[in-house]
Amino acid sequence: MAEKPTMTTWTIIKILDWTKQYFADKGLENPRLDAEVLLCAVLQCQRIKLYVDFERPLTAVELATYKAYVQRRAQHEPLAYILGHREFMRNDFKVTEATLVPRPETELLVESLTKAAPYLKPEGEVKILDIGTGSGAIIVSLLDYLPKAKGVGVDISVEALIVAKENAETIGVKERCGFVRSDVFSRLPIEKKFDIIVSNPPYIPAADIATLAKDVQREPRTALDGGADGLDFYRRIIAEAGEHMEEEGLLAFEVGIHQSEAVAQLCREAGFVATAIRKDYAGIGRMVFAVKGKGKETDYADLLLAATRA
Repeated sequence: MAEKPTMTTWTIIKILDWTKQYFADKGLENPRLDAEVLLCAVLQCQRIKLYVDFERPLTAVELATYKAYVQRRAQHEPLAYILGHREFMRNDFKVTEATLVPRPETELLVESLTKAAPYLKPEGEVKILDIGTGSGAIIVSLLDYLPKAKGVGVDISVEALIVAKENAETIGVKERCGFVRSDVFSRLPIEKKFDIIVSNPPYIPAADIATLAKDVQREPRTALDGGADGLDFYRRIIAEAGEHMEEEGLLAFEVGIHQSEAVAQLCREAGFVATAIRKDYAGIGRMVFAVKGKGKETDYADLLLAATRA
């Protein structure tokens, strides 16, 4: 009598090794790391635990859940969309296919603004506007770190605003944060002034989107497409920002690679008295700050911009 075929027992180490090769064959950039992150999500454990219990077999339910995750990742769906969240600053933010995935370089923008805020209002009661808020990562993080600040996040996407509102509530800043569906400033009253206007707008030149990593192409095109040269939204925001800012306010942007000088020049041409560029972890200029004020460069502007670089 023939023996029954034995079923494969998928242990942690065996499934990780298999997935690593599978992801590599699909052209994923970090196949082993992706495999580990997804398995940790299924097992609800830290990565070190995988190697402490590497011979532990997966249950049928765990294996089925993991398989579904692997199939989605093999199609270059961003990890954050599969898991439904992404760490940013000191919090975990919900993300969906309606929002851009928060990135480490944007944390530097938030850090700079938290340092600059006391120069704007020593008591910390700054008013902040976040244009193109997406998941709310910028405005919610700023309010989390600045407990006396108040803010407004605007986005043209209703779906994104729903996510941002949920993050504001989860992180505990809901009472100090409003959200408005608006195309840049279109639905904001001119009489409402802000100390800080910040934006991480779409900045990818339209023709370059097809050359981006497949993962990035899965993110909302409206959050990526910056027009022919990538600067369309900077021009729109800079043209109107002064009317929505306090007399000595701060305008802050995240920018694409090779865009910092062009955006700083747009700010100077619009009448901002001083500008500064901050580099990211790779030494690339990725943040632009501009001070509104009267006259030429002032001691105040110098101090404020120095704070953004601290």
